[in-house]
Amino acid sequence: MISLRAAVLGGGSWGTALAYLLARKGYKVKLWVRREEVASELNTRRENLRYLPGVFLPEGVTATASLEEALKGAEAVIFAVPSHAFREVVRETLPFLPPGAYVINGAKGLEVETRLRLSQVFATEAGEGALDRYVVLSGPSHAEEVAREQPTAVVVASRRWEAAEWAQEFLMCPFFRVYTNPDLVGVELGGALKNIIALGTGICEGIGFGDNAKAALMTRGLTEIARLGVRLGANPLTFTGLAGVGDLIVTCTSRHSRNRRAGWEIGKGKSLEEALAAVGMVVEGVRTTKVAYALAQELGVKMPITVETYKVLFEGLSPLVAAQNLMGRARTREIEEVGYC
Repeated sequence: MISLRAAVLGGGSWGTALAYLLARKGYKVKLWVRREEVASELNTRRENLRYLPGVFLPEGVTATASLEEALKGAEAVIFAVPSHAFREVVRETLPFLPPGAYVINGAKGLEVETRLRLSQVFATEAGEGALDRYVVLSGPSHAEEVAREQPTAVVVASRRWEAAEWAQEFLMCPFFRVYTNPDLVGVELGGALKNIIALGTGICEGIGFGDNAKAALMTRGLTEIARLGVRLGANPLTFTGLAGVGDLIVTCTSRHSRNRRAGWEIGKGKSLEEALAAVGMVVEGVRTTKVAYALAQELGVKMPITVETYKVLFEGLSPLVAAQNLMGRARTREIEEVGYC
């Protein structure tokens, strides 16, 4: 039987949108935020003015700053916190996590210090067996559109098919279509690595390059994502789906994309710090670029776009020089590249 009680951890735009969606399905939702004053404001105004203005929370949503209160009786716990905060929130959650609850993670990123996927982070804190009820949610799903009931399609993945199917039924509604995929590794990596390419696409736009350059960057970027993904054990077909090309398209082209916006600011000449300040929200691609760059060097995986993006972000390389470096690379064969050789 589908749960009627859910906890959403994280009061940013994505957490707020997911709480809205679940309440519209008729569930009782506790939305956990860090600060009591934020919870009070959400409960009083019924609107997240900072992260999702103009969207009013249904009556089924109650905000709280108490993890114990949020998790009490929950049959589904959805993590919607930034990737760098994921481990800490998992640790704080475990004492109150109901034994039979499903965990659905909506964060898209990699842990910088360990280079782990977030399911691996969860397993190190909760135990390997906890992954039997762990599900990843990914795909092209900007919070601004989900909370306004715009048609959206996403994918859920788990190492246990039953868990993925449970999450599919739990989340799916007329404006939010959910597919299942058994490739936990690929779905996680697709959702994380596409942010690097979105940064690069934004940089292209900021420089003043046109559609040809953006299309080339997105296409070759997808090759890089799949190349590293396959090396880490993913199914290459996953990257042709919603967690791969789908999420890549929306993040590289949407006005809602923080990563694209940050890249645009950098392409216009701002420093990384200035660009992040201009966006004013978490830009996951910055941390993910660090991890992917390190993994590429360690594993010997060719990721030229990631390498040049890393140098722009962290070594002060001119975006224009980075573009010239990419265009000036030695000749190669696309067929071999598409095969991830």
